[in-house]
Amino acid sequence: MLDKQHTLFFCTTCASVWQNGKRVGISEGEQLLQRLQELSQGWELRGKFSIQAVECMSACNRSCVIAFVAEGKSTYLFGDLPVDGCASAVLECASQYYTKSDGLLPWSERPEPLKKGISAKIPPLNKWAKLNISCC
Repeated sequence: MLDKQHTLFFCTTCASVWQNGKRVGISEGEQLLQRLQELSQGWELRGKFSIQAVECMSACNRSCVIAFVAEGKSTYLFGDLPVDGCASAVLECASQYYTKSDGLLPWSERPEPLKKGISAKIPPLNKWAKLNISCC
C-alpha cells in the first residue's frame, strides 16, 4: 500500500466569515492548510502524500475538517480541529496513516487533536465489494 497515492483533503470554507452572502477574509480551514503547507516543506512524505484543498466537505458544524484517503485503506474524516497547534499533529497522523497497510488509526495512537475530532471512518471500497450488497 505504500506505493499507492495518499491524499490529505482540507476544507477551505471551514469557519469562514460571511457578509451579504460572500466569504470575507481567510477561513480557519485555509489558515490551517497554510500552516500545514509551511510545516510540510521538510516532511519525509512530501510527494508521496498529496495535500489538496477542497472548497467544501459538507461538515460545517465540525470545522476545521480534513480527511485521509488512500486506495484500499479506510478513509478518515476529522473535524473540530483547532487552527493553532494542530498542523504538526495532522502531519504526524498522516505519517501513521501512510505506514498502516489498512489505514486503521487506533484512538490510542493518534495525536491528541485527532482523538476528539473523528467524524467518520469509512471502510475501503474493496471491503464493501466483498459483502455483495446490492440496493435499489
